[in-house]
Amino acid sequence: MVARVGTIAVLALAGAALVVAAAGCTPTGGGSALGATPSVGSVPTTSPDTTPTPPPSVPASLDPQASAAENLPYFDAVSLAVITANAEAGGRDFIDALTAAGFDRSEMQVTADRTTIDLASDSVQFAVLFQGECLIGQYGPASGGYHSAVRPALGTGGCLVGQTRPIDW
Repeated sequence: MVARVGTIAVLALAGAALVVAAAGCTPTGGGSALGATPSVGSVPTTSPDTTPTPPPSVPASLDPQASAAENLPYFDAVSLAVITANAEAGGRDFIDALTAAGFDRSEMQVTADRTTIDLASDSVQFAVLFQGECLIGQYGPASGGYHSAVRPALGTGGCLVGQTRPIDW
């Protein structure tokens, strides 16, 4: 009986060590569909009272002469302000805010807020084609909060793969 209890204890200890070791191998960043790590201003969706703050050196406005990468902090600041105002923000909220912030609505794309069977989408993606590159944002529970990235434009001239919804409001 003593040998059996000792064997169980050793197996339990080995299992705990394996769990700790495996935890050290998991990637950080929540595995966003964008394939990017969270931006400086990432906002986890697990805590509804989280108040995101923009990065310290956020430009006061859009710089049309600068690159997409140089305008990413401003894109993030606008998107984070949307989330701060409404933790349940959807695609239209982001598109309207980005338009008000000076981005060209005709160069934007957004995914649907609801699935084809009328369930809430796990996340919404929105993008602006800017200087030949794409400023892409993603927000929702499946993406682990807010993420953004600058990516090359697709061969189609757009930024998002798959069906997007019309921006007709």
